[in-house]
Amino acid sequence: MNPDTPVRTSDSLRNVRYEIRGKLARRAQELARKGYEIISLNIGNPALFGFRTPETMRLAMIENFQESEGYCHQKGIFPAREAVVMQQQARGVTGVSAEEVFIGNGVSELIDLALRALLNDGDEVLVPSPDYPLWTAAVNLNRGRAIHYPCRPENGFVPDPAEIEALVTPRTRAIVIVNPNNPTGAVYPRSVLAAIARLAEQRGLVVMSDEIYDQVLYDNAEFVPMATLVHDAVCVTMSGLSKVYRACGYRVGWAVISGRMRAAQDFLEAMELLASLRLCSNVPGQWAVQTALGGHQSIRELTSPGGRLYESRRAIVEAARANPLLTVSQPQGALYAFVRVDSDRLPGFDDQAFALELLERKHVLVAPGVSFNVPYRDHFRVTNLPDAATLAAVFTRMGELLGEMADRPPLSR
Repeated sequence: MNPDTPVRTSDSLRNVRYEIRGKLARRAQELARKGYEIISLNIGNPALFGFRTPETMRLAMIENFQESEGYCHQKGIFPAREAVVMQQQARGVTGVSAEEVFIGNGVSELIDLALRALLNDGDEVLVPSPDYPLWTAAVNLNRGRAIHYPCRPENGFVPDPAEIEALVTPRTRAIVIVNPNNPTGAVYPRSVLAAIARLAEQRGLVVMSDEIYDQVLYDNAEFVPMATLVHDAVCVTMSGLSKVYRACGYRVGWAVISGRMRAAQDFLEAMELLASLRLCSNVPGQWAVQTALGGHQSIRELTSPGGRLYESRRAIVEAARANPLLTVSQPQGALYAFVRVDSDRLPGFDDQAFALELLERKHVLVAPGVSFNVPYRDHFRVTNLPDAATLAAVFTRMGELLGEMADRPPLSR
């Protein structure tokens, strides 16, 4: 056998992509190694922009290090799970105990575990478009088929329950909700969420609600926990420490199973089996959960007028609206804006080609819209984690490049 024959990789990766950390990010690293200063707006990593985890959470971990050297229960340490239960109860979610809470190595791991516990070959999962791409990838990796329901730009990226219902087939097993939304910043109205809950109950679908940005809200936007609306179906609520508490590296997320618990028993057992196979999640970080959820919620200071996230979001919106080639739906939550380029004035515009040229020539890294499983090629995502001055400078560079593109002869586009 030829020793240079490439190792064959899994066919399950054929429809899996994660461009947020893909070729563009690797090229940015190459440029950085050559000495260029790259402004990376492609990923929501608060620590990269100077945000710190609350000190009380760090102290909670330090004080419990001696209790963190061995494996814990496969579902997680009891104080962390009980803190999650208390948060859910305070939000109006009933019938949940620590036995229905799973702590994972971030929400990412729990997405994979939940889908692995649920899906068989060819099962369908309704996933938003645009989506956080891990959802589509995880469905495909776990033998399912992601069916994308549109969250249209002209509707402020809020889905239409009637359009979702039209996509339900006998193979549909679950529906994914990402609220507040990544990448668009949309916060879904109660009426829309209630209609989706009724649809799930009528069609026997599991609701998987990704609520990692549940407290990152602007302008008095109302966050409605999906579990308060889903009563006669199984609801899996996912959240964690990474965004609200600026603790991405702690790798602590949780999944809460609620709703029609009699129907959830086999699913709970499957989740526990899979959780047992990975032994347990990161133990030191779990000791920060009780302090985080029960302590001062400093995120509100950051998202209120005058707060850094609020002002950075405003800088993005104002800069985008000042450029005649750009439009943006004002984010109501999360850490991103999904910006549209006027492809009528820039015929042939391609988001990936633009992102690469922006990186090479202006040293700004953004995530092209196609990364988020949309059928159009005229959007890109930026994070509002940098300070307002940095973002204003970024949009000046973008404006320069877009102006040059608009002046190019049509044949070169």
